[in-house]
Amino acid sequence: MADTIYVGRRKTSVARVALRPGEGKFNINGRGLEDYFPQASAHDAVRMPFVATETVGKYDVKANIRGGGFTGQADALKLAIARALVGIDGENRAKLKSDDLLSRDPRMVERKKYGRPKARKRFQFSKR
Repeated sequence: MADTIYVGRRKTSVARVALRPGEGKFNINGRGLEDYFPQASAHDAVRMPFVATETVGKYDVKANIRGGGFTGQADALKLAIARALVGIDGENRAKLKSDDLLSRDPRMVERKKYGRPKARKRFQFSKR
């Protein structure tokens, strides 16, 4: 049986997730959760959808993540897991929506402008 793939995005990170009934194991790019994300804040963020739906330890997560940094990747994975839980059981939608776990954060890095060192920073002004 082919797993349904759910996608989550944040900044430039893209996470593709498949959930299967299991013991709560994480396989992220071939590594475990604690191995892939050494930060405890990322562990809490990734587990948040399971806590909200009271399904901790009921599903194994197989994820493929590309792009961005660890914060963007953790948030992309969180969104993908939340979408997968809604796909498994539609009753989870209300719980996840109330905890704001189904909304994609649209903020992206602003592009660099010409004549400036960064997007908004200016070169030092010299009066003379």
